[in-house]
Amino acid sequence: MTKTFFKYVIPSMLAFALSGIYAIVDGFFVGNSVGDQGLATINLVYPLVALIQAAGTGIGMAGAIHFAIAEGGNRMNERNRYFWITCGLLVLVSVVLTLVYLPLGGTLLRLLGAQGALESYGREYITVITMGILFQVLGVGLVPVIRNMGKSIQAMAAMIAGFLTNILLDYVFVWVLPYGLAGAAAATVLGQAVTMIWCLAVLYPLQKMLKAQWDKGWEYQTTRILKLTPSPLGLTFVPNVTLILINWSAIRVGGDNAVSTYAIISYVCCVMLLLLQGVSDGTQPLFSQYYGEQNPSKVRHVRKLAFQFGLAIALLSMILLYSQRYASAVLFGASVQTIDAVGRSLPVFILGFAFVAVSRIAISYFYATEKNKYAYLLIYGEPIILACLLLFLPAQFGIIGTWAAVPISQVVIAVFSLGLLRKAEHQESILLCSQNNPSSGVMQD
Repeated sequence: MTKTFFKYVIPSMLAFALSGIYAIVDGFFVGNSVGDQGLATINLVYPLVALIQAAGTGIGMAGAIHFAIAEGGNRMNERNRYFWITCGLLVLVSVVLTLVYLPLGGTLLRLLGAQGALESYGREYITVITMGILFQVLGVGLVPVIRNMGKSIQAMAAMIAGFLTNILLDYVFVWVLPYGLAGAAAATVLGQAVTMIWCLAVLYPLQKMLKAQWDKGWEYQTTRILKLTPSPLGLTFVPNVTLILINWSAIRVGGDNAVSTYAIISYVCCVMLLLLQGVSDGTQPLFSQYYGEQNPSKVRHVRKLAFQFGLAIALLSMILLYSQRYASAVLFGASVQTIDAVGRSLPVFILGFAFVAVSRIAISYFYATEKNKYAYLLIYGEPIILACLLLFLPAQFGIIGTWAAVPISQVVIAVFSLGLLRKAEHQESILLCSQNNPSSGVMQD
């Protein structure tokens, strides 16, 4: 089982790390080409891009989870219908988001705090992003589906292909051709288009084995996907709610310099946090499969491995980032003032990594095994706690209070997740007893 665990988790970690590098690559080229204002713009606008990708990830992951559970229960026609319903929902949400972003892009930018030059740069970026929403939603949405088919290497390869395309086109569009933020956005869109095409190429030979009969029940399956979608969608997007809240606080307390500082901190922390997300999402197919097989002992073993490995990754990340806290800002062409601010502020953020590892793995376990209420509480509770902390910490401690609100909220959610896990373990113990002693009278769900 340990070998199987790493077969799923390592490709998932690499894939998520690359998805984080997408944002960093834009920041690297734009920061060295446009400067601090370009970095601040990418940081302000990125939540709009992240919402697109979170919608694709949410639907794709929800469909993939039900696909794996149905396969674990040997319900093949139901499994195949989950696949096709997921694909249809991905296309539908692409159309809806495009129709929303086209007329409201400028309004959304202003709501995020973009003004003056930042708003002008932001319009350049979001206009191009909007034109490629279909590619982005399908690119990120099909990856978890492929992963849950047991093709974790192919899923990773699809993301690597998109990532390499993004780097090459960022170089061409931002440095060689002076297209600025519009060029960076085009590179992101085309990179996701390559990921989408790769995924479609993997799925094309599987058409026959995915044929489904469309009798009664598909409406119920659609509803089940939509009910689960808020968990992976929220898990993907909530870090960007954090981004929005911290940007608002940073603008109010520290001005543009604080926003530029946080832009680099968010880039640097992004990859490390996504490595932890890769651990949690890599375990999801195993959680769902063993849950579908009604094998709680295997579920427990996978969860134990995930916590051990996730905490090890968190510790290594903390050591690495602390040792490179000043050097990391240099990569983005930041000013001397910003580099110094990043070096002094970054240690506050890395304090929360171990607690993020605990909460992310717990959340993945909850939504992979249809404990949606627990997942909702943890996912959407974190930004609420952060918002409450930002009401008084900056007023008392200035910009350091803004920064400290992030790890404090992560600690609270991690403690809460451990309490919910204890409750879930008690339920698993009852199920194990019923399996080992059928005469006990405990009914198995």
